[in-house]
Amino acid sequence: MTFTVAIVGRPNVGKSTLFNRLIGKRLALVDDQPGVTRDRREGEAFLFGLRFKVIDTAGLEEAFDQSLEARMRQQTEQAVSEADLVLMLIDARVGVMPIDEHFAKFLRKGKTPIALMANKCEGKVGDIGLMEAYSLGLGEPIPFSAEHGLGSSDLYDIIKEHMEKAAEDKVVASPYIPPANLEAEEEEIPATQDDSEDHDFLDDDDFEEEDEEIVRGPLQLAIVGRPNVGKSTLVNKLLGEERLLTGPEAGITRDAISVEWEYQGRPIKLVDTAGLRRKSKIMDKVEKLSASDTIRALKFAQVVILVLDSDGILEKQDLTIARTVIDEGRALIIAVNKWDACPNKDEVMQLVRDRLQTSLPQVKGIPVVTISALKGQNLNKMLDAVFNIYEIWNRRIPTSGLNRWLSELLEIHPPPAPGGRRIKLKYITQARARPPTFAISCSLPEDLPASYSRFIENNLRDTFDLPGVPIRLHMKKGDNPYAGKKKRNN
Repeated sequence: MTFTVAIVGRPNVGKSTLFNRLIGKRLALVDDQPGVTRDRREGEAFLFGLRFKVIDTAGLEEAFDQSLEARMRQQTEQAVSEADLVLMLIDARVGVMPIDEHFAKFLRKGKTPIALMANKCEGKVGDIGLMEAYSLGLGEPIPFSAEHGLGSSDLYDIIKEHMEKAAEDKVVASPYIPPANLEAEEEEIPATQDDSEDHDFLDDDDFEEEDEEIVRGPLQLAIVGRPNVGKSTLVNKLLGEERLLTGPEAGITRDAISVEWEYQGRPIKLVDTAGLRRKSKIMDKVEKLSASDTIRALKFAQVVILVLDSDGILEKQDLTIARTVIDEGRALIIAVNKWDACPNKDEVMQLVRDRLQTSLPQVKGIPVVTISALKGQNLNKMLDAVFNIYEIWNRRIPTSGLNRWLSELLEIHPPPAPGGRRIKLKYITQARARPPTFAISCSLPEDLPASYSRFIENNLRDTFDLPGVPIRLHMKKGDNPYAGKKKRNN
């Protein structure tokens, strides 16, 4: 079991800044506005060779009703109960507030060890707050600056001490990594074998996509959609616990929260994202940060589930999100939520098919699944569709089969000859998968009509059974083998 550290404190004391520093990435949203963080976010932290799990939490609020603040407090309490060590932050520049005293009393009642950190101690401004921190009864406070990293060595000593103490009572997975190992080079991954031959017309510089990834690790599955369509409810139902905040309020989720999960023995990383609205309607700075975080999560996903509300099917914003997913080369599944409350099921399904056909003609066969996230209906069917389209997204087609297909296609439907110049399509190979990407050697690629390229793509999709995933087709003019060579003298 991994050693877990939870970061708690009242709003706007620097919890997310400390979380980002420990994990070495700017994952958690940070802003001067209080209460930016709502869900608890987990990450793998590294500190001078120590490796542990860290949990960023919402600001502690004294609320015990059914409000959003009360639900945020419950999430924080859950994080404290799961942690092996709690880091309680106060703002040393402001000093100890009554709410700090209240939650220090709450933490003292628990069994989880506590380390008190006086954040924002850079300079002399925080000296008074540092002295006041002793009054909380949580031991000697650690002067710290999450923004600048001051006091990191003291934090290292505290965490290492509690790790060693916890290791005496339970087995902790990899509690310490010697610093020398941090400089070791990563193990070299062997290149993927391909049955295609090397051809001069294939050049990696001609493709904007990244090199093909090795298929390994958990499936990256992002849940996206407009606000209040049931994304967090869907994730909670899949996990079987109230892991994410839900409620009638629109726009509860702000951070893109990833959760490790397993379905039928297959590992999945579920990513819940903030709802996306039109850019013209986004005025709040935090919402802009949330939208950027959602787009970032979408780019790193492999399969994306676009959740729709059965009351508002494929509106303009839904189609914008779908196009973004396709443009990024991700596999897309559409989940129509709240299906149990839909009165006109046949009309809604026909509307979905019509809009997909007219607005997303470049990707035919996008899977559409009707679900109820609240009642858990059809979730297995949705996940089966996820793994099916993931397999298509990863599919590689032998070069020999591709060229037989191209030869037969050209015999029946040869390319046009604009201006009387004949265009030759010589050779095709699959340059990459994820998504399926093909390169064709073409004598005059600049003259080939876009309509004929679409015809090739559609025929390729139908022949090799590639429904629902984006296909990238590149026309490349083959290099002249005699270019640059001097003529021989007779």
